Amino acid sequence: MRCYFDTAYIVKCYVNEPGHRGVRAVARRASGLYSSAWCIAELACAFHRHVREGSLTQEQAIELRNLFLSDLRQGVWVVFPVSGQLLLQVESATANLPPTMHLRAGDAVHLVTARHAGFSEIWTNDRHLLAAAPHFGLTGRSV
Repeated sequence: MRCYFDTAYIVKCYVNEPGHRGVRAVARRASGLYSSAWCIAELACAFHRHVREGSLTQEQAIELRNLFLSDLRQGVWVVFPVSGQLLLQVESATANLPPTMHLRAGDAVHLVTARHAGFSEIWTNDRHLLAAAPHFGLTGRSV
């Protein structure tokens, strides 16, 4: 099965956060791992957050960044580009969301990217993204 992971799940593939074992088990069973190129920037910020919070040293964060970039180059992760057209699709898709729907820009980029790439599911533990997924024609999955 091909799996689309948001950045929160990609982080769990590299950092021992709560739930990382389940996420890594899904990743091992997948026939391919996919995300938006947006994850590259978000992952860098997530590693920085772990350093700021003291759960990683600067050296560990650099090692994990390099491991992720190596995995990216080797095709472990396939990322879809964030184009102007995709961002216009995000704008259009968010125009009709319920007023009470909480949705961050990065989550909307992931949802539109997954839908545009033909996925029917998106893997995350982000409660806002999970709640928004049906509005984008996707099923939110979590371990």
